[in-house]
Amino acid sequence: MDSSDAKQLFADFVVPNYGRYDVVLDRGEGTRVWDDAGKSYLDFGAGIAVSVLGHRHPRILEALSFQGARLIHTSNLYYTRPQGELARRLVELTRLPGKVFFANSGAEVNEALIKAARKFGNECIPKSGQAEPRYEILTFHRSFHGRTMAGISATAQEKVKVGFGPLLSGFRHLPYNDLGAVKDAISPQTVGILMEVVQGEGGIHVAAPEFLHGLRALCDEHDLLLMFDEIQCGLGRVGTWRAWEDLDPTVMPDAVSWAKGIGGGFPLGAAWFGQKSVQRREGGAIKFCDLLQPGTHGTTFGGTPLACAVSLAVLRAIEEEGLLAHVRRLGAEAVQKLQAVKGVKEVRGFGLMLGMELDERLAAATQGSGPTAALAVVTRLLQNGLMAVPAGPTVIRFLPPLNVRPEEVDEAVAILAATLQSF
Repeated sequence: MDSSDAKQLFADFVVPNYGRYDVVLDRGEGTRVWDDAGKSYLDFGAGIAVSVLGHRHPRILEALSFQGARLIHTSNLYYTRPQGELARRLVELTRLPGKVFFANSGAEVNEALIKAARKFGNECIPKSGQAEPRYEILTFHRSFHGRTMAGISATAQEKVKVGFGPLLSGFRHLPYNDLGAVKDAISPQTVGILMEVVQGEGGIHVAAPEFLHGLRALCDEHDLLLMFDEIQCGLGRVGTWRAWEDLDPTVMPDAVSWAKGIGGGFPLGAAWFGQKSVQRREGGAIKFCDLLQPGTHGTTFGGTPLACAVSLAVLRAIEEEGLLAHVRRLGAEAVQKLQAVKGVKEVRGFGLMLGMELDERLAAATQGSGPTAALAVVTRLLQNGLMAVPAGPTVIRFLPPLNVRPEEVDEAVAILAATLQSF
């Protein structure tokens, strides 16, 4: 089957809800993929921060083979050891006591955070003794929290909301890194704050340490939940297991969501809930991590033995191959090299979650080449053998596998520089 046949299958049978690049991918190995014509591409998108060990990593293949031959799926009506072991490992990585809920994607685990916050606001008495239930969650401009109805309601980007009204009520969007705006926005209905420690889809913006510290203080003062969306930036992407800790190690969240790289390409999402003790309106104390009781939330496929076995293998490989230190070192070097590229106005992010803001002259030069400057550049990068991801109208994202080699970073920077020069 040639490329035209594959594309015709999509035209005939696949819902057209994605803007796809004009390439049919066939196989991958390491940090490279090949299309069905045999052309090679350096993969600095990694499935949008998913393939953290690259393609065909032996640890993932081994876990798929071993667990696949043993037990692939059973419902969550039963216990399985891989799910328990992965939950324990994730709790260890947070360095905070708590419990984990498993789903299949980032949108689903953010849904779990939102539902747990609503449950907390409806069933638990705040320290103020307020009798009325609380339900409002504060989020931030440029955020992205998934494409469920709750996810797009929480997301402060109008483009994901168009055509889907009325949205779920109970969300307010505030300026990122503006502590005063948060303080002014807190109302008797507010129950929590949901934020990306490093905004991904919104253009790679990093939370200021004083902002995180101030949010924790406000949450303590008003008995609110502080919830971190680390779906893109967590579990090694920025060179630490916990992206928030790299910015302010004193900040302790009440809940965290992960997905993308957690399974190295296998669908999986996880939400961690802390042990904050709360008083229920019906009487008696309960821990926040125990609020979601049987019947309140669930998933058919979340936490299957196969998904959890693969995730355990991914986390072990990151640790044993020393990839956290590798990511920090290589990311710092990449920032210096990218800052010297003509046409790049600013480089944001850290580790291997980097965004290059295009300068105004380059953005103007790309007009007519695509709907946005970023998409025009990413499309031409693909033609030149480099896969990257746009993040907003003028930002190019580099999200390579965590085990990318220094010479591959140099190759990517060279392709970027030549591509920008071609405009």
